Amino acid sequence: MVPTTWLPQTVADLLDQLRQATPVWLVGGAVRDAFLERQTLDLDFVVDGDALGLARRTANGLGGFYYPLDLIRGTGRVILPEAGGWHRTLDFSRLRGSDITTDLMARDFSVNAMAVALDAPDILIDPTGGLRDLKDKSLRACSPQAVSDDPVRALRAVRLAAELDLRIEPGTRHQVAGAAGLLESLSPERVRDEILRLLDHPRPARPLRALDALGLLERVFPEVSGLKGLEQPVPHALDAWDHTLAVVDRLGDLLLVLGHEHDSEAAADLILGEAAFRLGRFRRALSARLDASLSQGRRVRQLLFFSALYHDAGKAATVAREAGRIRFIGHEAISADLAQSRAMALRLSRDEMDCIRRTVLHHLRPAQLEQSAPVSPRAIYRFFRDTGDAGVDVVLLSLADFLGTHAPPAPQLAWKARLEIARTLLESRLEGPRERLAPTPVIRGDGLAEALGVKPGPEIGWLLEMIREAQAAGEVHTAEDALALAKRLRAGKEDATGSGERDASLEG
Repeated sequence: MVPTTWLPQTVADLLDQLRQATPVWLVGGAVRDAFLERQTLDLDFVVDGDALGLARRTANGLGGFYYPLDLIRGTGRVILPEAGGWHRTLDFSRLRGSDITTDLMARDFSVNAMAVALDAPDILIDPTGGLRDLKDKSLRACSPQAVSDDPVRALRAVRLAAELDLRIEPGTRHQVAGAAGLLESLSPERVRDEILRLLDHPRPARPLRALDALGLLERVFPEVSGLKGLEQPVPHALDAWDHTLAVVDRLGDLLLVLGHEHDSEAAADLILGEAAFRLGRFRRALSARLDASLSQGRRVRQLLFFSALYHDAGKAATVAREAGRIRFIGHEAISADLAQSRAMALRLSRDEMDCIRRTVLHHLRPAQLEQSAPVSPRAIYRFFRDTGDAGVDVVLLSLADFLGTHAPPAPQLAWKARLEIARTLLESRLEGPRERLAPTPVIRGDGLAEALGVKPGPEIGWLLEMIREAQAAGEVHTAEDALALAKRLRAGKEDATGSGERDASLEG
């Protein structure tokens, strides 16, 4: 029987029966992670025979879902639901080459080129010295052409080095840098998947810096390259690019102290400890939001780091000097356009693009609300009307933006003020009554138009929105209240224009 040190018992029991028909090997990341004592949910198998058929029989035997990944190469995938909403992925690939050694030596990096046969699980097959490299904390390509054979391996090298705390050895580093010009030959989906896995790192600024040093960043995220060396006004302590990386860094710090696995060591930092103290009660709800998937298992957390990387991307296009002061008027809108464009190029879903766009576009809103604190119910309603579900993401990005702006330590009084805005917004979204953010309509548009004696149109839409705001503020409770407000608003507009004509400044 296959030992459970390599496989979950349910999978081991089934494969122990199925392998008798054909040789099967467990390969790659699962073997590597077993030596690192890391849990993995993704298992890769090589089959000397009908891999698609074995995958299908495995899915049937374990009550999972099967679908072919690559019919030409004979690769099938099994998805097994796990407790807690997670899922385990089992990939079955047909043996490539004359034997398992040939198959392994054609892989990307030595630490991924180890295998064990299911009928001899105590014997490690390691033709490229992956275990030695793992012990030496070295990432080494399996061959001199490993990266150029499949340029996505350049991105994977950076991700694995950060994820496993490995050093890319010089020859492999040279291969990775040399593959920068080959990335455009890859499908957007493959680039997207590697990049988003990279952004799932607890501190993704580290691999982002590595991408930059290797000449890969501008190929993947070309819109942010204009931030390098771009001077910023006080209180900014860094240029626009270093500020961006600092924001990504500090966002990672914040998520460590506000995530479901609270990092007490990070919370010992005075600034982060204050965040944990004031916002810690939202930890479970924040984790649920960040772990949520908008498409294909990709998490909101990854999209938030994507947004952090792009939150100031528009500054290069909007920089201006006025009376000796550097300004970036409207940069948030340009940044949102650039972020959405890159998300579209990477084939993210419509929902994911909308989430990123809203987060970037509104990242300054909490700071603006701070200028008129305490925040009114009407302002809170408007904030979440515009940001939707991404409002929570905006709050977190705003906090990281604050910390990335100031040289450590950040000014404590100003930090407490920003945290208070964050607390107010999160409390309203995560704990407050639904009616404050999404009031139940007390009057319909056709009924309002009939009562006012006007035709349905943009003005009715505007009046309905003003009524919803008033409901959120606790000023309107009934249809009669709504109609009275609508009449006052129309009368006020007529007084303002002097002719009864519509005042366009009041629309939208």
